[in-house]
Amino acid sequence: MKRLLIASAMVITLPSLAQVKEGKIVYERTMQMNIRIDDDNPAFQNMIPKERKDKFELFFTEGKSLWQPVEDDGQSDETSFGDGNGMRMVFRMPGADDIAFHNINEGRRVEQRELGGKNYIIADSIKKMSWKVAGESKVILGHNCMKATTQRMQESFRMTMDNGEAKREKVMDTLNITAWFTNELPGSFGPEMYQAQLPGTILEIDVNNGRTSFKAIEVSPKFDVAKVKEPTKGKKATPEEFAKEREKLMQEMMKNGGGPGGMRVNIRN
Repeated sequence: MKRLLIASAMVITLPSLAQVKEGKIVYERTMQMNIRIDDDNPAFQNMIPKERKDKFELFFTEGKSLWQPVEDDGQSDETSFGDGNGMRMVFRMPGADDIAFHNINEGRRVEQRELGGKNYIIADSIKKMSWKVAGESKVILGHNCMKATTQRMQESFRMTMDNGEAKREKVMDTLNITAWFTNELPGSFGPEMYQAQLPGTILEIDVNNGRTSFKAIEVSPKFDVAKVKEPTKGKKATPEEFAKEREKLMQEMMKNGGGPGGMRVNIRN
């Protein structure tokens, strides 16, 4: 009799999961702002925020997804502060205004990215990483999740102020990534660039022990499916062309001391 009861429960549960074909996931991103200023004012250094939080939403439907910042949330893509003596610093957060469309079946992504007050449309292929699925599990928002890990290299910039002069150093970082994914949601989706990576949808990502993290805070089946479409507002550019434009802008900012009103730092890979 017990076996019959278990079998009946499975018949009831499985169709309910199969009916979920689309939905919305809201993620909270936390970024550690490990920034040092080389000057003689420790009080100014202490004014730099230690972390920054913002929210994004992922809309997904069969084989396609759209990633964008949460609208009308009152969040700004910049964090700024000053010392009261005319020195002001503005930190622009990476990807705060970016929109990314992914067609997983075709292995294609289209991004809308802002640079220097202009929008660019960048089309590229989805870059897959080599993951190792661990034997650990936990529950996130009522969904059973499995742990997976990977590594990737990323080009980054370290920026400092030395005697009023802005300096920038290019470095290659090794990113240790931990993901928690569930196969109780359809597709192979996730935050930001982490689409088509694992046999399920990623609800949490941690990079370098909290340096950057994404955590799902809401999962809902209710959303406007029409939103899942390619962004079109901007100048078309290849990834290489966009990188050249970004480098040109960074050089101009360095020459101008970061722009009027103080130094502007773009934390952007």
